[in-house]
Amino acid sequence: MKNWMIGVTLACVLPACVTINIYFPAAAAEKAADKIIDDVWQLKNGGDKPNVNAVEPASTPAK
Repeated sequence: MKNWMIGVTLACVLPACVTINIYFPAAAAEKAADKIIDDVWQLKNGGDKPNVNAVEPASTPAK
């Protein structure tokens, strides 16, 4: 009976130790943020509407 309880406890505890890491391209995110800030400043200073389709998708990082 005791071995069964240990097995159940381990079966519940071990999956809880899994960590999932999500990586994103920081340089691409920073570049996009800079572009958005520039566009907002242009609108604030009376510039034209920004081209929202001008942001290029980030390339996948090398593994």
